[in-house]
Amino acid sequence: MENLKNKTALVTGGSRGIGAAIAKRLAKDGANVVITYQNSADLAEAVVAEISKAGGKALAIQADNNDADALTDAVNQAAEHFGGLDILVSNAGIAFYDDILNFTIADFDKIMSVNVRAVFAASLAGAKLMKKGGRIITIGSCQADRMPTPGGSLYAMSKTALTGLTKGMARDLGPKGITVNLVQPGPVDTDMNPAGGPFSEGQIGLMALDAFGKPEDIAALVAFLSGPESQYITGASLTIDGGTNI
Repeated sequence: MENLKNKTALVTGGSRGIGAAIAKRLAKDGANVVITYQNSADLAEAVVAEISKAGGKALAIQADNNDADALTDAVNQAAEHFGGLDILVSNAGIAFYDDILNFTIADFDKIMSVNVRAVFAASLAGAKLMKKGGRIITIGSCQADRMPTPGGSLYAMSKTALTGLTKGMARDLGPKGITVNLVQPGPVDTDMNPAGGPFSEGQIGLMALDAFGKPEDIAALVAFLSGPESQYITGASLTIDGGTNI
């Protein structure tokens, strides 16, 4: 498949897990891919090497999602390296859980900085570079719509904020021919939340499909939203969670 031939995609947090799967899938579909990473340079270079070995083109850039200027620079570097930017996937994010009474203002600021402020910064920089047909895709969470367990107030809040940002950007960027969509995964088998981990049994008990998703499942949806067949989808929040807590 070469639906994305001659396109350039930037995936934040693309060194592992869902981000790495997205980067590999977009490259498989023909895109030139740039990934950002914070600390895992070896993992990022391994993703680049795998894409290159398969005949694709890829680049890794170090950028801290807490640093809006660094993210903006990464977006600009990606466009300069490959001659433009067509697809932006804001995937990087953090999660922590605790009783609401134990959280601090510093916790609030940290999760909003990475999960919301960084998305805005990257989207702003990316939209300025995109032409008609551009795609902005953000990875959120199904917990934006429902929180089945205690402790997730700040995480859910940060992911819910992405719904409003997505809808607003879709309205503003629609006349420019740029679509903006939100992908909301449920439990996905990664090193951060393994299918055989200590919390997996409770999560599986909430699902209609009785199993964790795979990073490749999320990557397939992102690839669809990046391609020509999704041109009439914008401002959407697309949940992909195995029927969690329906």
